[in-house]
Amino acid sequence: MFTVKIEHAIRDFETWKAAFDRDPAGRKQSGVRRYRVFRPMDDPGYVIIDLDFDGALEARAFLETMRKVWSRAELSPALLREPGAAAASPQARIVLEIESRDY
Repeated sequence: MFTVKIEHAIRDFETWKAAFDRDPAGRKQSGVRRYRVFRPMDDPGYVIIDLDFDGALEARAFLETMRKVWSRAELSPALLREPGAAAASPQARIVLEIESRDY
């Protein structure tokens, strides 16, 4: 299982969640098997998203699509932006699950 892990600051959760729910990147069509959304207990202006894929190629292609989404303010309205500047770049990486165990 490959996971695209994304973290970034947001202006407000409701705006971010509405954009996430509109799904401009087409998660299901892009091969996302499952996603999880997290917010740090001490920082409501930050989100962490895990998106699971069966293969590395799908994960890489989706991350490239997300970079295009982040570059367009109308598709990513909750990203923090300075006037006249691009969106703050979300931190994103693809990780491979090596082991997991339920207790």
